[in-house]
Order: sequence, then C-alpha cells, then structure tokens
Amino acid sequence: MKKIKSGLIFVIFVISISLIACTTLEKGHSAKETANENADGLVYKAIEYANKSKKGPVLIVIPGQIKSSNASFTQKVTANNIADFGELELSNANFKVLERADLGPVLNEISLAVNMGDPRKVRKILRRGKFKTTKWFVKFDVLKAEQVAEASTGANLGVMGRLLGMGIGGTAGAITGTAVGSVKTTEVAGVWLVGMRYKVIDANTTEQVTQGYFEEKMDVGKKSTSVLGFSQGQKSFVTLDTLIQRLVQKAVSDLDAKK
Repeated sequence: MKKIKSGLIFVIFVISISLIACTTLEKGHSAKETANENADGLVYKAIEYANKSKKGPVLIVIPGQIKSSNASFTQKVTANNIADFGELELSNANFKVLERADLGPVLNEISLAVNMGDPRKVRKILRRGKFKTTKWFVKFDVLKAEQVAEASTGANLGVMGRLLGMGIGGTAGAITGTAVGSVKTTEVAGVWLVGMRYKVIDANTTEQVTQGYFEEKMDVGKKSTSVLGFSQGQKSFVTLDTLIQRLVQKAVSDLDAKK
C-alpha cells in the first residue's frame, strides 16, 4: 500500500511540474517568440565609424582568399560575399568605393595583376577612365575557420523509470515507470573560430602598405527537453555570414582609424 501511495504521489508531482512548465512556456515564451528573440540577435547592426566625417580615398575592393579547407565554411561563405560586405562597410565609413559590379571583366584583370605583383599591368588598367583616381586596393582574406571545441550533456531516464516501475509494481509502477522514462534532456554546444586579415595595396607599385588581423568566436548551442510528451527546444547561433560581417566591420574600423 505504501509503495502504491509513493508511486502515485511521484506521478502526480511529475505531471504537475510538466503542466506548470508547459503553461509557463505558453504564457511567456512560445516557440515563435523564442525563435524571434534568437533572430533579433542576428539582425545587421551598423556601427559608427570614428572618422566617418573625413572622406576616405578612392579604392577598389578585390576578392580575397579563403584559406580554410573546412567544407562547412566554404559552402556557405565565398570571397565575393566577403568583398560585398567590405564594400558596404567601407562606404559606411565614407571611403569612395568603386562598385565591382560596374567593373565587369576588368576586375579579373586587376585581381590577376595585383596577385602577380605586376605594377605596369595595373597602371595600364588604371589609365582607363574612372580608374585614374584610384590609388588603393583592399582585400579581405580568411586565414582560419575551424571548429575548436564541442561539448554535449544529456539525460535519458528510461532505465531509471523501468527500475522504479519494477520496484513499485502493479499499475502504479507502470505509470511511474512511464512518467520517469519520458524525461529526456539534451544540450550540445560548439565553438567556431574564424580569423580574417585585410590588406591595403598600393595601386602604383602593388606593394602592401598596411594590414590587420582579427578573430571572432561563433557559439553554436542547442538544448531540448521532453517530459510526458511535452517538449521544448531551442537553438541559438551566429551564422557564418553574420560572423564574417562582424570581422569586416572590425577591419574597416581599423582602416578608418588610419585614414
């Protein structure tokens, strides 16, 4: 009799906690609200550049290199993505940026000449119309992109539920075993580390005149809980595109300080 009472009390306790948790979730943070809160953290955030009031020189952003061989990274980020972010942030910092879209196939000629260190070829290209005032090239290279840490924790009370059910016995034992066995929790966390270098190259000599390097961490987290059929899950992360944009902002902020 005592076993039955204990079992029923435990079952009532578990069910009560589950109902309270679900009611709180519905009133406070629904799945939609939680997803929107996570998305708000990924919205583009403009930064105020210290020397924005000073006009910067005319420059061209040429696609850099991604030296990471991580497939997950290279599938989501390209050199052109990075160059697009570079143009956006440099324009926000009041540099005069020539649009790559307007350069057409000439951009490939410029990139090849710069990478080969051929100043005569570069000067020949720059003598064409709108390029005459261009003195600088800027490129952003990703030197590092790797997952540096991962950890996971979890609990599955299936075995404990079966043992409790056997110990209590009967209908109460079966109910208790089912209730306890339904409890499952999982939490996974990972950290990515991405490093970016920027270079400013003299358009007349193709020599590097300045550079900078910055790193950012990206935390990936996922947590889920399930009790008596009620489940709650949450995943929060910074996308690789957002991470790249933040690195570009750091690089441009450094360039802005060197105006």
